[in-house]
Amino acid sequence: MLTQIEAARKGIVTPQMANVASDEQLSPEYIRQMVAEGKIVIPWNHTRKPKPVGIGKGLRTKVNASIGTSSDIIDYEAEVRKARAAAESGADTLMELSVGGDLDRVRQEVIASVDLPVGNVPLYQAFCEAARKYGDPNRLDEELLFDLIERQCSDGMAFMAVHCGINLYTIERLRKQGYRYGGLVSKGGVSMVAWMLANGRENPLYEKFDRVVAILKKYDTVLSLGNGLRAGAIHDSSDRAQIQELLINCELAEIGREMGCQMLVEGPGHVPLDEVEGNIQLQKRMSGGAPYYMLGPISTDVAPGFDHITAAIGAAQSSRYGADLICYITPAEHLALPNEDDVRQGVKAAKIAAYIGDMNKYPEKGRMRDKEMSKARRNLDWEKQFELALYPDDARAIRASRVPDDEATCTMCGDFCASRGATKLFADDLKGDKI
Repeated sequence: MLTQIEAARKGIVTPQMANVASDEQLSPEYIRQMVAEGKIVIPWNHTRKPKPVGIGKGLRTKVNASIGTSSDIIDYEAEVRKARAAAESGADTLMELSVGGDLDRVRQEVIASVDLPVGNVPLYQAFCEAARKYGDPNRLDEELLFDLIERQCSDGMAFMAVHCGINLYTIERLRKQGYRYGGLVSKGGVSMVAWMLANGRENPLYEKFDRVVAILKKYDTVLSLGNGLRAGAIHDSSDRAQIQELLINCELAEIGREMGCQMLVEGPGHVPLDEVEGNIQLQKRMSGGAPYYMLGPISTDVAPGFDHITAAIGAAQSSRYGADLICYITPAEHLALPNEDDVRQGVKAAKIAAYIGDMNKYPEKGRMRDKEMSKARRNLDWEKQFELALYPDDARAIRASRVPDDEATCTMCGDFCASRGATKLFADDLKGDKI
């Protein structure tokens, strides 16, 4: 069975490509060409067949929501509720990142609860199972790891974050630069580094990359090259260890594409705004335009409780400069396991950020909705404003909670409504909607 990229290279427009073309209002031939070049991916899985979502060049910036149990909180029903909350709030993809409880069960229940493409990080379960079996995660056997990747793909994973770019050379770069201000923050990344150092061996996901690709290609699962040495502090952004891993991941993206597997490259977690554009340009140039999955990025380290906002600022910039998929951040980041409300807030903040970025990335078509909203506000057309709002129910609820005396206005200005007054002054100019 052909993968999306193999079909595209043979000139075939798959039903998934046609669906993405319709959703994005682009030609099927454009989608096929970009998939063939590896500049668009469609997370898929032959065994599950999720909702087709296009990620990449010329498309709307997509938003991923991550959920999952922890070793402290294991509630399978809560994870299903969070998955549904993410979908209802507009997430385009979902990652199931559990590390506590029955990991097969939570993955399968989450996949069954939504039609979104679902991804995961196989290293999480691999090291959890090694710890349970041997009492030591560093005794992980690589055959168990590859078997687990196959098992998870067979469950329906549409994309998979695999930490292939960490190798002994990247660890040496980390040591020679004197470690980091924020340390290592990727659970999968630090677990693999610990395994390599404990066993004195190379990362099997890097060493046997062709085997990883062969498994994911079998299911047409997108291989997302994980960012295991991503910066967890803005002062670590763009350091030698992070850039070295990015370079390797970009090389691997090229190799994976040639093997017929769809490839994503993952990006850093904490990035000051003045480095966002350069990071994306570097990734795009080194990877041959592979879609870029930005984790956040969080733009300051000092706002715990509000990191959905710090990340939304970074995400808007990332979308603007060419990132293709944004991983949401919730208010619970750095503090606790997100709950259902955190998930909703995180998705909405990220979706708004992605929209703002797309307005600037595609100004001709990306700003028309804002123009219509401006006219609706000028004309005090409340129903039209709600219709155009990204989250109309939230807007309606706020207005309904503070009902004005004059229904044409709002309680912000009341009798002193500027829009009403100015529209009367320029009524003649507005005939025929000249503005």
